[in-house]
Amino acid sequence: MEDHKLTPKSKPSFSRREFVSAALGASLMTMVPPGVRSGAWAAGSDAPEKKEVRIGFIPLTDCASVVMASVMKFDEKYGIKIIPTKEASWASVRDKLVNGELDAAHVLYGLVYGVQLGVGGPKKDMANLMTLNHNGQAITLSNQMKDKGAIDGPSLAALIAKKEKDYTFAQTFPTGTHAMWLYYWLAANGVNPLKDVKTITVPPPQMVANMRVGNMDGYCVGEPWNNRAIMDNIGFTAVTSQDIWVDHPEKILGTTADWVKQNPNTARAVVAAILDAGKWIDASIANKQKTAETIAQKSFVNTDTEVIVARMLGRYQNGLGKSWDDKNHMKFFNDGAVNFPYLSDGMWFMTQHKRWGLLKSHPDYLAVAKQVNRIDVYKQGAAAAGVALPKSDMRSSKLIDGVVWDGKDPAKYADGFKVKA
Repeated sequence: MEDHKLTPKSKPSFSRREFVSAALGASLMTMVPPGVRSGAWAAGSDAPEKKEVRIGFIPLTDCASVVMASVMKFDEKYGIKIIPTKEASWASVRDKLVNGELDAAHVLYGLVYGVQLGVGGPKKDMANLMTLNHNGQAITLSNQMKDKGAIDGPSLAALIAKKEKDYTFAQTFPTGTHAMWLYYWLAANGVNPLKDVKTITVPPPQMVANMRVGNMDGYCVGEPWNNRAIMDNIGFTAVTSQDIWVDHPEKILGTTADWVKQNPNTARAVVAAILDAGKWIDASIANKQKTAETIAQKSFVNTDTEVIVARMLGRYQNGLGKSWDDKNHMKFFNDGAVNFPYLSDGMWFMTQHKRWGLLKSHPDYLAVAKQVNRIDVYKQGAAAAGVALPKSDMRSSKLIDGVVWDGKDPAKYADGFKVKA
């Protein structure tokens, strides 16, 4: 476990526990080595309101920065203790965020916006404190689809058009990222996800078992559950999410607006700790290996390390005989480019909710994104962790269908798709 020594600023001569208790008295800050002092919200008005922070997660590779912030004790540096709590489904995460059982969660970007706007469930003011990862999801098709000649978008569309049977596809939550990647990809291939196929909701860790018994023909989910399907010889990867949108936003650190209001210092400390963890994970192959070994444990993702680590490192094989090194593999930090809560990212999910009829009318895209994406809190956490900020609150990307999204005219963008609800 020598990797612990790689932890930045982990060299104070006295124990971290002493440091946390020392944080109660400003006068004691003089005892803290300067390197730690600069990163610590230690005393007086900056002290975290809550020392223990319950952060929900779903068993997925992209829960790693939340888990490692706790396991590697990056949290202690900022005077908090992160308690990762394993949840069964995204619906459960939503309910526990809304009712306050969880302080925050590793959560689907679109889910938080769905709650903000009251789409298909409770309506509550929410907050996105940071993006946790880019990339690293995929769409898996069953081996039976391969036998019918459907191995990619065009061949799948041709099969569906024959109308030999009703094809069923699973996503993980109606407003979430996987539903949106699945719908976007199907639509880019001329398939209307609401009319031409049946879609169902299945929690991520249950995808493989459900495909094994024939409950669906395809699914969109985060890793390691796409690679697991290949290892278990029940499915193959038709497309990765980074093929749909390079460096797409994925999971975020979500909470309620009320929680941030009551715990501004804790919110900032959590952001800083998770930034440190993401930076550490992305720093080396050895760190990714250690991360995979850690999150593979039963209390976290509960699968084999090998299933997790391959795609974390960008070592992909699709289950059809093709192998490649994907430079756009899952990123947790990428020099800070991952974590900034871009307004355009939040707006994109609302455009898709409108496209697919989840929203009946156009929201005020920019105003809602400014309310939910707490750039103010992120900037404070980034300052504490010494992470650079991007030049703009917006970013521009070209997606798989050649359409550019830059956040400039969201209503026009949402209405401009040929395939929609």
